[in-house]
Amino acid sequence: MNRTIRRASVFTLLLVFALLVRATWVQFYEGRALADDNDNRRNAIETYAEPLGNIVVGGEQITGSARTKGSDLAYKRTYTDGPLYAAVTGYASQAYAPTQLEGIYADVLNGTDPRLRTVTDTVTNGRAAPGDVVTTVDPAVQKAAYQALGDKKGAAVAIDPETGRILAAVSTPSYDPAALTDANTAGEAWTRLNDDPDKPLTNRALRQPLPPGSTFKLVVAAAALEDGRYSSVDERTDSPDPYPLPGTERNLGNENPDAPCENASIRVALQYSCNNVFGKMAVDLGQDKVRDMAEKFGFNDDEQDVPVRAYASVYPSDMDEAQTALSGIGQFDVTATPLQIAMVSAALANDGELVSPHMVSRVTDSGGDVLEDHDEDASTRRIVSSSTAEQLRSAMQTVVDAGTGTNAQLSGATVGGKTGTAQHGENNSKTPYAWFTSYAESESNGKKVAVAVLVEQSDAERSEVSGNGLAAPIARETMKAALRD
Repeated sequence: MNRTIRRASVFTLLLVFALLVRATWVQFYEGRALADDNDNRRNAIETYAEPLGNIVVGGEQITGSARTKGSDLAYKRTYTDGPLYAAVTGYASQAYAPTQLEGIYADVLNGTDPRLRTVTDTVTNGRAAPGDVVTTVDPAVQKAAYQALGDKKGAAVAIDPETGRILAAVSTPSYDPAALTDANTAGEAWTRLNDDPDKPLTNRALRQPLPPGSTFKLVVAAAALEDGRYSSVDERTDSPDPYPLPGTERNLGNENPDAPCENASIRVALQYSCNNVFGKMAVDLGQDKVRDMAEKFGFNDDEQDVPVRAYASVYPSDMDEAQTALSGIGQFDVTATPLQIAMVSAALANDGELVSPHMVSRVTDSGGDVLEDHDEDASTRRIVSSSTAEQLRSAMQTVVDAGTGTNAQLSGATVGGKTGTAQHGENNSKTPYAWFTSYAESESNGKKVAVAVLVEQSDAERSEVSGNGLAAPIARETMKAALRD
């Protein structure tokens, strides 16, 4: 064999060896990644080869599966009252990655979760029968909040303070998840929904923190009482009206200049939503003590799962005293989700203890056997003392009985609340956000509920935008549904 042929042979053998090495690498090391790739159509074919498991609300399935025609994807997801429950379910799409509960429990719902496999499935190497996700949502409460929000842009969250069960999570404007399920039509709906300036795909209940305004005053009041700065919500404070912001030439005044806010007690300051009292209180406490209390309630938590990952509500750091004063009235860089503000009221309603909020009661296999029980696993932590919680509940009742929150009054129930109107835009140039947070207890059956409502945008005139005018009536209807016999 001459030298040229020998070299060519060696080179060819090296190429064959390299090909074998590459094939082995792809097969054994990259195979799983390729199999799991979202662009691998075989995954979609396998996922939609059989009907999916279901999401359950109030004992009824609000999802289903329908046979398709002329497609290699045999089934597609269907929804009952899709827009009503979109903030809970999310969507399962043949074209896009699933979201919300559909995404978190995709393996359970499509039968690939290893906990679902039986001996028969193992022997036949078949896919297990899918499981179901049973939510904590009360359909009557969800519907009441959704209808009360109507065509407003906003959100509402209702929590059972004694169990942590989320009874309602509503975001408006909503969308129909069914529009995104079919691969042949999902693209057009996807473009339309993402181009919509009102952003209907945004879950405002859990994932859009905004300035909470005066609802945050409950956190500051809790910090002052827990710190021992005041022994009672009826103790007089040292609060000039207006309050000169430290280090500036600006004064922090009140929306109602005739309100009795000078040296007002915490009760009166909550009743009339006195900015001067809580701005000075935050400065007197110092930002660290206010932040510590905010974080006890759940602010600055990047891993708040219900089980959907909620965006963190933020109480900032490294502020000067003027900024700290503004933070005390829920402005500057303070932001919160409706979920977070509902958690504040829930803890106060539950005697100072916060039960971890959760949207899923249990996850079951096809036979109803429980794989996960989130009601049993819900943790409880003390936020404030029983005395502080009791006093703040009493002050919140004054807000509803004879203060800024009278539109939340509900016959046959004890109701406490706090309004909030948060500035929006540079120099408050845009329409303010209207907030209301509350708790209620039925006088007939003892049921309790905590609610937070945010109205981000409505058709009301700017002068008519207030927590009492826009958000409190929505909270009232939500509480009424939750307390029904």
